[in-house]
Amino acid sequence: MLIKRSKTNVTRRRVLKGMLHGSAISVSLPLLDIFLNDNGSAMASNAALPSRFGTWFWGLGIDEAIFVPPTTGAGYELTQQMAPLGDLKKHINVYTNFNVTTDGKPNLCHYTGWVALRCGAVPAARGDLPGQSLDIPIADIIGGGTRFRSLNLAATGVPRDSYSFRNSNAINPPEVSPLGFYQKMFGSEFQDPNSNNFQADPRTLLRKSVLSGVVDDIKQVEATLGQADRHRLDDYLNSVRELEKRLELQLQKPPSAPFCKVPTPPAEHEKGLNVDVVSERHRLMTDILVMALSCNQSRVFNMVCSDSFSALTRQGSERTHHILTHEEAMDPDTGTQPQSSWFVQRSMQEWAYFVNALANTPEGDGSLLDNTLVYAHSDCRFAKTHSLDGIPMFTAGGLNGRVKTGLHIDGNGDSGTRLGYTIQRLFGVPLDSWGQGSLRTSNAISEILA
Repeated sequence: MLIKRSKTNVTRRRVLKGMLHGSAISVSLPLLDIFLNDNGSAMASNAALPSRFGTWFWGLGIDEAIFVPPTTGAGYELTQQMAPLGDLKKHINVYTNFNVTTDGKPNLCHYTGWVALRCGAVPAARGDLPGQSLDIPIADIIGGGTRFRSLNLAATGVPRDSYSFRNSNAINPPEVSPLGFYQKMFGSEFQDPNSNNFQADPRTLLRKSVLSGVVDDIKQVEATLGQADRHRLDDYLNSVRELEKRLELQLQKPPSAPFCKVPTPPAEHEKGLNVDVVSERHRLMTDILVMALSCNQSRVFNMVCSDSFSALTRQGSERTHHILTHEEAMDPDTGTQPQSSWFVQRSMQEWAYFVNALANTPEGDGSLLDNTLVYAHSDCRFAKTHSLDGIPMFTAGGLNGRVKTGLHIDGNGDSGTRLGYTIQRLFGVPLDSWGQGSLRTSNAISEILA
């Protein structure tokens, strides 16, 4: 039975205004039924439920002989290396035979590929990030209204493992501890969106006021700085403004989130790069992340499962994954490096866990994955040769019905930036084209557009 809703002047932008200890505050209304359509799957204005975007990264590529599906389009066959995806393939698109062209610049091993796919340009040297990563403009569009514009996680436990950046001087630091990540999401500053009791913390208002005063003082010195320092100051002020907005949100009652449940805090996790330890760390972080998304703490995230110089180790072996890719002999029968391939298989198991966690988290009349698009990729195709042709990429999730899933897309040698361009356009980033030089494209991957 459908309930007919009466017309009202109450909108989701309506706020309740009042005073707290002599200071004016505003409190947003919760996600009331009146704001929804009749089946609860969209806003009454026909706007979709919140969209999320995320990236997921693994290092050192794949083994083409046992990774690339033999058929394209719908119903593609899962190969040996993608077997861990199982029934999840209906949620996942795989992209092969998309290339990165360097336009004469050197192929900086384990660096050029992921930088180009993230920002659409080839770096001139290590440390050079010639543009912002594609999650930044997406976060600028959909990241407002949440405590954190984006969440950055490194299951490696290494603080330098971040693939999210505005430029070379403004790299977003990752959370490296499951317990630390939990405390950031659900610690003392967390406001339960489903609690009937809300009282703004006066200390938050004081912090916001003090921060605003500091910004005003900093601006006075801007005219005395050189161009490079102005850029650094601007990067700093951007982070301060983001903190100001977060504090402002903490002065408002968060909108209702029916499927938000505060998870149990994890124990302090073992350190190290043994693949079993990293796998457990990744899964703990994933479980916290999906609930943070359900509780509307953020709508944008970046997860690093293993870095591009993967130093993951395996019990009983003295060589890291990276060293194996260079030193291990090829098996003439399979065309693979068996021990190195084992690590890739583990990466695919973690990718399956990540996608499954989103798919099993309910939201509206579907799942969190239905309202999300995750972009996953590596740094090269075959690590032994550092090849930039055919760098493997995935997407997972339907993005509120806007993306077709369950497809294998053969790029036929086109630029890998086509996928990044398509993703940004899906989120409303105002682009006529994206990328530099041979990577520049205005050609969306139309096969995945619903």
